[in-house]
Amino acid sequence: MDRNTVTGLLLIFLITMAWAWYSMPSQEEIERQRQEQAIQDSIAAAQADEQERIAADTERDRDTLPDRRDRFDTQFDEPEQEERLRTALGLFEEVGYPDTLITTIRTPLYEIEFTNLGAGPARYTLLGHNTWDQRPVQMIADSSRSAYSLGFLSYQNYNIETDELLFEPLFNGDLIELTMDESMDLSYRLQIDDDSAILFHYTFYADQYSYELDIELINMNDLISGTNVDFGWKAPLNLTERDASQDARNIAGYIYAGGVLEKYQLENPGRIEERVNGNIDWVSTRTRFFGQYISPVTGSNAATIIAEVDGEVGAPGTLHHYQSFIQSSIAGTNTLSYELYAGPLRYYDLREFHSSAYDVVEIGYALIRWFADPLVRFAIIPFFAFGSMFISNYGVLIILFGVVIKLLLFPLTQKSFKSMAAMRELQPQMKEIQEKYKDDPQKQQKETIALYRKAKVNPLGGCLPMLLQFPILITMFFFFQNSMLIRQQSFLWADDLSAPDYILSLPFSIPFLGDQLAGFVLLMSSAMLLQMKVSGGMSGGAAPSGGPNMKVFMYIMPVMLLFIFNNFASGLSLYYLVYNVLSIGQQVIINKQIAANKPEEIENAKQSVEKKLRKGSRQKKSKK
Repeated sequence: MDRNTVTGLLLIFLITMAWAWYSMPSQEEIERQRQEQAIQDSIAAAQADEQERIAADTERDRDTLPDRRDRFDTQFDEPEQEERLRTALGLFEEVGYPDTLITTIRTPLYEIEFTNLGAGPARYTLLGHNTWDQRPVQMIADSSRSAYSLGFLSYQNYNIETDELLFEPLFNGDLIELTMDESMDLSYRLQIDDDSAILFHYTFYADQYSYELDIELINMNDLISGTNVDFGWKAPLNLTERDASQDARNIAGYIYAGGVLEKYQLENPGRIEERVNGNIDWVSTRTRFFGQYISPVTGSNAATIIAEVDGEVGAPGTLHHYQSFIQSSIAGTNTLSYELYAGPLRYYDLREFHSSAYDVVEIGYALIRWFADPLVRFAIIPFFAFGSMFISNYGVLIILFGVVIKLLLFPLTQKSFKSMAAMRELQPQMKEIQEKYKDDPQKQQKETIALYRKAKVNPLGGCLPMLLQFPILITMFFFFQNSMLIRQQSFLWADDLSAPDYILSLPFSIPFLGDQLAGFVLLMSSAMLLQMKVSGGMSGGAAPSGGPNMKVFMYIMPVMLLFIFNNFASGLSLYYLVYNVLSIGQQVIINKQIAANKPEEIENAKQSVEKKLRKGSRQKKSKK
């Protein structure tokens, strides 16, 4: 690895740092966000105080109610006395079914425990996916009520949430099973009075994770204040991975509207409530590999994400509670329709739900998303989908994929490696020029450029092809880190290619590295060291341009990557290992070709420099 290669790597690093600096909020923005958060916290605290006051007043009314009834018994008839017994839900306090009932819906993909307390899922188990300790994934955190809730303000000015009310099941049976290609309807009713009711109609399909919900509001206009209602997912999502801290760092809420995806994520303890007005395509909350979506069919006018974190984001035991809501108007309609999804963040499943739903999966920086998105959707994912039809081991597929990518990038890497090999051939002459004109930098630069021109070598020929490869390598980095495809897929000693493949435990912990070493990362770093040696950066011959400092940097680089990749997905390290090994083979072949048949331009340039240097030495001696 010569100076130009290192220059390319430094350029890549500088571009990344520049983009991070550019996207970093200014001090004024940070201060404004802090002030807004303080205002929101103050409002939340005031609302909490008000709710406590209302609860205290209600409790006091309950405690004193018998005396008040005796005192005013002659002034109120029985209906009026019943109205005084109503609590914070007003008219909705005494409506509903008398018992709590659980119904299990089982398909080949999932098993849902539906409760009539809110008419929705209280447990959602994915039958084809396990947690790190081999238990079926249960998406919803422990709850006795529905994860979904319809919220509105009653005409009596009470906040009504349907997950606090008992619906009547309009079906029979505790267990409903569906086989492939079957579908079924499930309905619940909340009878408010003789004329008014709320009906939830679900439609499930055995072969997909998405399902439908129609909410029918029968004669509810006079009982709802205003024209807007909110429907949303209120339950926290369970973590599923061994590295709970990394899983937690991927928890986020999303709003997709007008072709723009907004991500909301708390990086510190606290609470945020974000709202977007306008027609909403969908809202979502997710963990690293699983998520839920709500997409309005009958239209919407706003969406809200509420996020709460009660401790350090990556700390064990921290509660991450993200909620997503769609606001819709009931003016002119008595039925609200939604498409719902709960399951793995897998491309083809999400595409069937909504064409943009896969956007929540990180596949690259926003700067290169225009390139990374079609590469992932139309090349990488189809390759693995097609390959898995013939090869079940995803480790083997990653190796084959590395070979394919290397072949596609062959013209770029070939040009880069040839340029590095040519530069290495010129290193003795470059060193002589540096020594001869060490006191005259301008002359040194002039002679070096003349050498390049004579040899027809572009000093940037080694780094420019690497820069062109940069978007592809970055896309691979994000894809293998976040892809559901390789989750819990084993290869050799790696039990899960989406997690680190630790093979060696250390008696102490090293900052940024940890107390364990991953196998494929060690092999990848070793391959990089070997590649540098093969490319001439660590050869025992001519020193690389840049002197000893450059040589030290070449040793440090693999160590840096060891620290960076050690706690990443082993599938990512396997891919880069394959890529480095193939690069070593390619470099060896090029080295042999140039050694056996050196380009005429390089030989002429070397002879020209040596002749010029000898002539300069003779002139210096004659002057003496």
